[in-house]
Amino acid sequence: MTRLSVNINKVALIRNSRNSNLPDLKQVAIDCEKFGAEGITVHPRPDERHIRYSDIPILKEVVTTEFNIEGYPGENFLKLVEENKPHQCTLVPDPPDVLTSNEGWNTTKNSSMLKEVINRLHSKGIRVSLFLDPVEEYIYGAKETGADRIEFYTGKYAQEFKSNPENAVIKHTKCAKIANKIGLGVNAGHDLDLHNLEYYNQEVPGLLEVSIGHALISDAIYFGLKNAIQLYKRALE
Repeated sequence: MTRLSVNINKVALIRNSRNSNLPDLKQVAIDCEKFGAEGITVHPRPDERHIRYSDIPILKEVVTTEFNIEGYPGENFLKLVEENKPHQCTLVPDPPDVLTSNEGWNTTKNSSMLKEVINRLHSKGIRVSLFLDPVEEYIYGAKETGADRIEFYTGKYAQEFKSNPENAVIKHTKCAKIANKIGLGVNAGHDLDLHNLEYYNQEVPGLLEVSIGHALISDAIYFGLKNAIQLYKRALE
């Protein structure tokens, strides 16, 4: 079954809106795992508008499933990752001023830099995933960099799914087959929700893990966190 990693950025965003520790990010991470999540994902950004750098060692101590840190490979981010050694680091090409991740790496154009960063993280025993659009050239390029996995950017899929599910997923299916063939693990994330997740999971072969935050936390407002996690896990069965 595809694993569910819960991105808790939005929980941190709510906490940061007040000068307090409510909700308690550490306790939320513990509870997400207790409720069935098979991983915790965070994406610290330089302005710390949600996850703060100081949150990372606290979460590292309590996460017992899989800890995944996402982000742009600037020097401060890489030092944070090296110091805390998550199970997985997902490299995302988002500059500091973007609101949210909205595209994947051009692994051909950025090959040399990615190879250097991946070798650096591998030396610390950290698995590396690259955030990618479903483009065949970029899949092969990811393999050349030495990455262990890729994470498909599913924002465009989520938009197109509303009108044409088959057309929305076809590139993901094709590129996942290529990744499976050449030995790259396949993850996915961004705008996956209870409407489009089950279909995506059925159509993308070898999908190992999805990282979901915004939609799941939004659903938790109505269903409660435990029920929301269970609903997402059911969609992945």
